[in-house]
Amino acid sequence: MGKSKAQAKLKQKFAVMKRMVSLRDSRITKKDRKKKVKKKNPDAISERQLPKASSALFFKYNTQLGPPYHVIVDTNFINFALKNKIDMIQGMMDCLYAKCTPCVTDCVMAELEKMGQKYRVALKMAKDPRFERLPCMHRGTYADDCLVQRVTQHKCYIVATCDKDLKRRIRKIPGVPIMFIAQHRFSIERMPDAFGAPK
Repeated sequence: MGKSKAQAKLKQKFAVMKRMVSLRDSRITKKDRKKKVKKKNPDAISERQLPKASSALFFKYNTQLGPPYHVIVDTNFINFALKNKIDMIQGMMDCLYAKCTPCVTDCVMAELEKMGQKYRVALKMAKDPRFERLPCMHRGTYADDCLVQRVTQHKCYIVATCDKDLKRRIRKIPGVPIMFIAQHRFSIERMPDAFGAPK
């Protein structure tokens, strides 16, 4: 009997400790109801985290781009070039009036291999010895992320693609020209030096 009374007292004490003051309590004044807002110190220096601007850019003009141009080629660009019967290197030279080196990343090669027998001609074209092979150190074989990451780090490339989503992503990166196919020939945007591109 004595044990149960002691337990009840303990429970009561516990319940008393847990009880909270309700917001309608008359002991709470208007000052206590107001949320305390920390006043900002006008003398304190505000800090903002901004991405570092590339040293290659002069405003939006990319000073690192110059002949021989390195053009990173996307999977669908190779396919569309074959459909339109355009020779890759000759088409790039006609567009830029300079020597061009097409570059293919490991991700693009993996994508072409995954596409199977239908795209074997595109794969054969990508394995051409005139194409420069760029090794990828990251996991996965999603080419779009790979190209965006590479172009963000190194601003010395032109990206050749016909993919609308990839174009939209690359347009957000300043100083990176985009090569695409228009009127059965290669064209380029965001590059003032390209005199061969159709206007």
